Amino acid sequence: MLPLTLLAAGLLLAGLAVAPPDRRGETLGALEALPFQVSDTLFARPPAPLRPGDVAVDAFMAGDLMARLEQADVDWQPQAEVLPDGGVRYRYRRREGDPKLSIEQIRALMLDPPRFERERQAIRDLLDQLQRVGVRVVLGPPRKAGAAGEWDPAARTIRIKPEVVDQGSATFALVLNHEAIHVAQSCRRGGVSAPPKQLGLSITARPQAQGQLNDPIYANLSPLERQLEQEAYANQDQLEKGAGLISQECRPPVGWSTAWPS
Repeated sequence: MLPLTLLAAGLLLAGLAVAPPDRRGETLGALEALPFQVSDTLFARPPAPLRPGDVAVDAFMAGDLMARLEQADVDWQPQAEVLPDGGVRYRYRRREGDPKLSIEQIRALMLDPPRFERERQAIRDLLDQLQRVGVRVVLGPPRKAGAAGEWDPAARTIRIKPEVVDQGSATFALVLNHEAIHVAQSCRRGGVSAPPKQLGLSITARPQAQGQLNDPIYANLSPLERQLEQEAYANQDQLEKGAGLISQECRPPVGWSTAWPS
């Protein structure tokens, strides 16, 4: 989990043990040493009910989400403003960590704006795979203050802050892919409701992503939580990774339909 301004995401492990919230890291460390036996009865019920204001991104809402992302991508394109003296002022929005653009780069973006087709396809693939294995994606405030997104295994729910949609397709795909890697980490232990464990992937992240782990939101991570986040950060830029890992690690739920009630 981390601030929305940093354009990344995290996982939520609350509800997996009875320890108080301020001992969450200690609890996860203890769970790592315990065997986790998965029973089919674990998957016999749908995810936790939606909270007020939550919007589930199911098959009916996916089209609306894609339309909103396309509009957000347009809104992020540079704009030219003709000044009274005949000059031109260029305006553009820059995400944290992005380099400043030259006039030539801005003009090139205006002439040939990015299409984000790969990012939108990655989002569609991720949503399909997540629904297949019984994970609900919700646009709604994460439980962890300041997080852009989080994975809650106990509720079998990924929560993504609605403002992430306004950041456009590239950012939404990155956040969703990050959370999908956490889902696969749960499946590696035995099922989507299981405490996550490492997949054994590379943990060498880009410098910007590695720096995000120093954000205060991660200050109280246990060693295991930090390892899980490092693995997700190191692989989140590979947008096909999350869907592939879910297909490989997770099995469909037993005993209920994916047409979830709200």
